[in-house]
Amino acid sequence: MSLQDIETRIAAATRAAGRPAGAVTLIAVSKVQPLERIRAVLEAGHRIFGENRVQEAEGKWPGFRAEFDGLSLHLVGPLQSNKLARALDLFDAIHSLDRDSLARRLAAAVQARGACPTLFVQVNTGREPQKAGIAPEALDAFLATCRGEYDLPVSGLMCIPPVDAAPAPHFDLLREMAARNGLEGLSMGMSDDFETAIACGATHVRIGSAIFGTRAAPV
Repeated sequence: MSLQDIETRIAAATRAAGRPAGAVTLIAVSKVQPLERIRAVLEAGHRIFGENRVQEAEGKWPGFRAEFDGLSLHLVGPLQSNKLARALDLFDAIHSLDRDSLARRLAAAVQARGACPTLFVQVNTGREPQKAGIAPEALDAFLATCRGEYDLPVSGLMCIPPVDAAPAPHFDLLREMAARNGLEGLSMGMSDDFETAIACGATHVRIGSAIFGTRAAPV
């Protein structure tokens, strides 16, 4: 697979869903990928990338930002509160707002900086105890707190369906929750299910191995 192949498949899935061209943003997830693979995708013209860990991103992206214009970097993995300031220095979007304590600290940091990244609330649609995210039944209240008490401009929702479950019901649930709360952004779909996610209304798909190849072992 390659970047061009994935872009072609995204365009086809978007057309098949009756959605306008360009409705879906491709986030190339470059976590644990060698720099030469990332450079190849950059040189092919792609500019929107995702990382899972603040520390790993700090080792890659300042150099690439100095070399390539127009980069947009998305944090798609969990965010520890003690790395919040560093994340805000690096990322244009955060897809893993997943708890009240993080929202409270984020609000204070954003107010001090006068700028806020694009924010997605992570929803644990499968109610998996080992997985981060707001429970579906708690989402409306959490969003009300983010907006009313913390003045955070949440743009959308994110989910990662259980690995052993059909993804479409989880994507449909996320879309319904977003619509109910007046949110347009839907960050859902990865290498194995992004076409299903697009059919269900995804606005952002997070694709790694299908673009870059098998991930290298973490150091």
